[in-house]
Amino acid sequence: MAAVKKDSKLTLICILVTILLDMVGYGIIVPVLPELIRDLTGGGVAEAAVFGGWLVFVYALMQFIFSPVLGNLSDRFGRRPVLLGSLLGLTFDYAMMGFAPFVWYLFIGRFVSGVAGAAVATATAYMADITPPAKRTQRFGLIGAAFGLGFIIGPVIGGELGAFGPKVPFYAAAVLAFANFLFGVFVLPESLDKANRRKFSIRRANPFGALLSLRKYPVVLWLMLALFMFTMAAQAFPSVYNYFTIEVFNFSSSQIGRTLGLFGIVFALFQAFGVGPLVKRFTETPVVVVGMLAAVVAFSGIAFMDGHMQPWLYVYIVIGAGSGLAAPAINGVLSRQVPDNAQGELQGAVNAANSLATIIGPLAATQIFAHYTYAEGAPGYFPGAPFLASAILTLGAVILFTSIALRFDLGHKPSVATHPKVPEMSPPGQMHIPTPDEESDGGEDEDAPAAPSPRP
Repeated sequence: MAAVKKDSKLTLICILVTILLDMVGYGIIVPVLPELIRDLTGGGVAEAAVFGGWLVFVYALMQFIFSPVLGNLSDRFGRRPVLLGSLLGLTFDYAMMGFAPFVWYLFIGRFVSGVAGAAVATATAYMADITPPAKRTQRFGLIGAAFGLGFIIGPVIGGELGAFGPKVPFYAAAVLAFANFLFGVFVLPESLDKANRRKFSIRRANPFGALLSLRKYPVVLWLMLALFMFTMAAQAFPSVYNYFTIEVFNFSSSQIGRTLGLFGIVFALFQAFGVGPLVKRFTETPVVVVGMLAAVVAFSGIAFMDGHMQPWLYVYIVIGAGSGLAAPAINGVLSRQVPDNAQGELQGAVNAANSLATIIGPLAATQIFAHYTYAEGAPGYFPGAPFLASAILTLGAVILFTSIALRFDLGHKPSVATHPKVPEMSPPGQMHIPTPDEESDGGEDEDAPAAPSPRP
């Protein structure tokens, strides 16, 4: 039986601890992954980067396919069982990668982790369940802060443990993921009331169905496109940074972990203490723009660095951490565009879009890195090429988001998240497009609770 109540402040702490531990487990393996791949394949840095890109591709592809399924399952059966199943999947993933005698073992682990890896989307829906709509942007900032804190602790631990061998951090991550599972079993309560649950629909439980189910809100799809571009550009940092710093600065796993820890500290500070106050004072739109522009500056600066410019790396890491302002603010806007009983579906669709970005982004970034580092026929030696490409793509996301914000007046339109079901009329500023179900049943949502009561 759960030890805390859904509406207690301890519940908020519990879900944040779950996210923190999940991110620590992920961050532990980042500094040593290049070395592990090189040990298993016998190749160099560029070859390891290519394998690393394909590992992320497998993980993200499974996320893209299964995240909407798990998001809709959480709307039907609750967040808790989906979250616990995800944590067990992560335990298996890390253990499989730690014991891997051949490189294809790594792909098996990433496959399973991608199928079960709904922890983030489900945790975000969980946060929406326990938070009034007006406070969700701030709470999503806390989720980002937990991510940042995990990215402080995880890479530092992984970098130091890597001194004992590249597989040791994977064993530590497996133990941590299982401890996180036990924490959820004994402490974390269910957040979605049975009265607010809805039937599982296979039509919505696929990546494209999840996106199409939200088409009655055009602003949601436009916002998700901007978030998709930003997320795809941001993949250059986690997927190439470790290979880039080995190539340009000859970093050890410990140095990689410590610099990623610096990024995590500033990232956490921005999201914990920056998002809420800035949104309250300026609204989400300028906060998103500032966060994205910080990424543009950081990517551009890192792209043109050489081995003599190491001090500037820390400057650009700090600036780049300011990009942490963008995603929580966009999520806050998105969560206010759909009713409460569709939050899991929304976050499943968002996670599917993010997964699609992580299918394309890391693969493109690692391939670009390898091509401009060692490939024959490359126009020149330019290991920072993927960061320059990311800067350009992020600038495009800034332009798109700004045009959406101006067109739909996002800073002033009211929230619809307090509605218990999908409304028959769209929110102000959005054109309602009837779905086939609405055309056949007169506009009623078959999945709405029989006796709904709005969230206070």
